[in-house]
Amino acid sequence: MTSPSLPLNKQKIIVLAGPTGVGKTELSLGIAEKFKAEIISMDSMQIYKYMDIGTAKATQAERSRIRHHLVDYVEPDGTYHVSRFVNDARQAIVDIASRGRIPMLVGGTGLYMRGLLQGVFELPDIPVEVRDQVRADLQRLGNARMHQELMRCDPDTAARVHQNDSQRLARGLEIFRATGTSWSEHLSRQQQEIAEFDVLKVGLRRNRDELYQRINKRVDMMIDQGLLAEVEKLLSMGFDPGLGPMQSIGYRHMVQYIQEEWSWQDAVTLLARDTRHYAKRQFTWFGRDKAISWFHPDEGQEIEQLLHRKGF
Repeated sequence: MTSPSLPLNKQKIIVLAGPTGVGKTELSLGIAEKFKAEIISMDSMQIYKYMDIGTAKATQAERSRIRHHLVDYVEPDGTYHVSRFVNDARQAIVDIASRGRIPMLVGGTGLYMRGLLQGVFELPDIPVEVRDQVRADLQRLGNARMHQELMRCDPDTAARVHQNDSQRLARGLEIFRATGTSWSEHLSRQQQEIAEFDVLKVGLRRNRDELYQRINKRVDMMIDQGLLAEVEKLLSMGFDPGLGPMQSIGYRHMVQYIQEEWSWQDAVTLLARDTRHYAKRQFTWFGRDKAISWFHPDEGQEIEQLLHRKGF
C-alpha cells in the first residue's frame, strides 16, 4: 500500500466516532473551531457526490465554517474501498498538518477507522500454480494435515484459524508458500509501518431510547428535505439502482418505493427501522475499542478538557 510520507514525530490526530444520529456533526464543528482542526469525513457514504440528504452530510454553511475533506469526493458509480480511504485520509492528514492545523476524523464507519489506525492487510499476489497446489493438497491430505503444516510455518496464524476453516487455512498456506513469510509476519510488519499516529479517540453515545427518537426524527426530516426527489434525480442521471451506494440505507428504501416493490408507508417505516439497527451495529463495533473515551454529546466541555490534557 503506497502512502505519503509523514513527519518523523508522531502526528497528533483526533477521532470523533459514534453511531448515526448521535450528534457528531454539530459537536465536531465546535471542537474544530476551538482547536484549529479540519475535518476528515470517516463515513463510507458521504464520500459520494449528489448523495446529500440520505447521508446527512454537513450543510454547505457548516462546511464553510470548517474545511472538510473526503466529502463529495467520488461519483456514485466510482470504486471506493477501505484501502483507498486509508491512502486518501493519510494524504489529507499530511495536508492539514502542513498548515499547522489538527486533523480530526469524524464519522461512524468503523472499518475505515480500523484500516487507518491498525492497517489494511492486502494479500500478496499469489501465483495461480501456488493457489491450485494448496487446493489440491487440501483435498488430497485433508484439513487436519494441512493445519499441521500451517502450525510449523506460521504458528500464530494456526492458533487463530480452526482447521475446519478451509478458506483461511488455505490463505495462510498460500501466503507462506508464495512469499516465504508467514501471514502473521506480514500483518506485524504492516502494523509497525502505520504506527506513526498519536491518536485520541472520542466516542459519542446516548441511551437507546434517546438515540432511537433522534433517528426517527432524522428520518422524518430527510423525507421533508426531499430524499425521494434526491433518489429520483440520481436515477435520472443514469446511476443504476443496483450500485452499492444506491443500495445503502435510505436510497434502497426510496428505490423500492419508486419500483413499486414497497408502499410509501413501508418504505419510511423500514428506513427508520434499518437505521436504528445500523446504529446498534455501529455502537457494538466501537464499543469493542477499549481506547475510546465515551461521552454524551452534551458533555462538550468535558471533551474539550480531555483534549487539553492530551496536548491538543
